[in-house]
Amino acid sequence: MKTQLFDNRIEINTEILAGKPVIRGTRLSVQFILKLLAQGVSISQIMSEYNKLTKDDILACIMYAAETIDSNMFYPINSSTDEVYS
Repeated sequence: MKTQLFDNRIEINTEILAGKPVIRGTRLSVQFILKLLAQGVSISQIMSEYNKLTKDDILACIMYAAETIDSNMFYPINSSTDEVYS
Protein backbone atom coordinates (compact mmCIF):
# COMPACT_ATOMS: atom_id res chain seq x y z
CA MET A 1 0.00 0.00 0.00
CA LYS A 2 1.39 3.37 -0.95
CA THR A 3 1.43 6.41 1.33
CA GLN A 4 -0.79 8.21 -1.20
CA LEU A 5 -3.57 5.76 -0.39
CA PHE A 6 -4.01 7.09 3.12
CA ASP A 7 -3.66 10.66 1.82
CA ASN A 8 -6.92 10.08 -0.09
CA ARG A 9 -8.68 8.20 2.69
CA ILE A 10 -7.62 9.92 5.92
CA GLU A 11 -8.51 13.51 6.64
CA ILE A 12 -7.88 16.00 9.40
CA ASN A 13 -10.56 18.64 9.75
CA THR A 14 -10.91 20.78 12.88
CA GLU A 15 -14.70 20.60 12.42
CA ILE A 16 -14.70 16.79 12.79
CA LEU A 17 -13.76 15.17 16.13
CA ALA A 18 -11.72 18.24 17.13
CA GLY A 19 -9.23 17.60 14.33
CA LYS A 20 -8.44 13.95 15.01
CA PRO A 21 -7.53 12.01 11.86
CA VAL A 22 -10.65 10.27 10.56
CA ILE A 23 -11.60 8.12 7.61
CA ARG A 24 -12.78 10.58 4.96
CA GLY A 25 -16.55 10.96 4.87
CA THR A 26 -17.03 9.45 8.34
CA ARG A 27 -16.65 10.36 11.97
CA LEU A 28 -14.61 7.20 12.59
CA SER A 29 -11.17 8.14 13.87
CA VAL A 30 -7.97 6.34 12.97
CA GLN A 31 -7.48 5.84 16.71
CA PHE A 32 -10.87 4.12 17.05
CA ILE A 33 -10.16 1.72 14.19
CA LEU A 34 -6.69 0.91 15.56
CA LYS A 35 -8.16 0.18 18.99
CA LEU A 36 -10.70 -2.19 17.46
CA LEU A 37 -7.91 -4.04 15.65
CA ALA A 38 -5.81 -4.15 18.82
CA GLN A 39 -8.76 -5.70 20.68
CA GLY A 40 -8.83 -8.50 18.11
CA VAL A 41 -11.73 -7.31 15.98
CA SER A 42 -11.07 -8.47 12.43
CA ILE A 43 -11.12 -6.25 9.36
CA SER A 44 -14.17 -8.13 8.07
CA GLN A 45 -15.98 -7.62 11.39
CA ILE A 46 -15.27 -3.88 11.27
CA MET A 47 -16.49 -3.72 7.68
CA SER A 48 -19.63 -5.61 8.65
CA GLU A 49 -20.38 -3.24 11.53
CA TYR A 50 -19.56 -0.09 9.53
CA ASN A 51 -20.77 -1.04 6.07
CA LYS A 52 -19.48 2.13 4.37
CA LEU A 53 -15.88 1.15 5.17
CA THR A 54 -13.64 -0.78 2.82
CA LYS A 55 -10.62 -2.90 3.52
CA ASP A 56 -8.48 -0.13 2.02
CA ASP A 57 -9.96 2.38 4.52
CA ILE A 58 -8.85 0.19 7.40
CA LEU A 59 -5.44 -0.50 5.89
CA ALA A 60 -5.07 3.26 5.38
CA CYS A 61 -5.54 3.73 9.15
CA ILE A 62 -2.72 1.29 9.83
CA MET A 63 -0.48 2.94 7.24
CA TYR A 64 -1.28 6.39 8.62
CA ALA A 65 -0.29 5.28 12.12
CA ALA A 66 2.92 3.66 10.86
CA GLU A 67 3.89 6.76 8.88
CA THR A 68 3.08 9.01 11.84
CA ILE A 69 5.29 6.98 14.16
CA ASP A 70 8.03 6.86 11.53
CA SER A 71 8.05 10.63 11.11
CA ASN A 72 8.28 11.52 14.80
CA MET A 73 11.14 11.49 17.26
CA PHE A 74 10.72 9.82 20.61
CA TYR A 75 12.60 10.54 23.79
CA PRO A 76 12.77 8.33 26.87
CA ILE A 77 11.24 9.74 30.01
CA ASN A 78 13.44 9.26 33.04
CA SER A 79 11.56 8.69 36.25
CA SER A 80 12.63 7.32 39.58
CA THR A 81 9.56 5.07 39.70
CA ASP A 82 9.27 3.99 36.06
CA GLU A 83 11.65 1.90 34.03
CA VAL A 84 11.99 2.94 30.42
CA TYR A 85 12.75 0.38 27.75
CA SER A 86 14.24 1.38 24.43
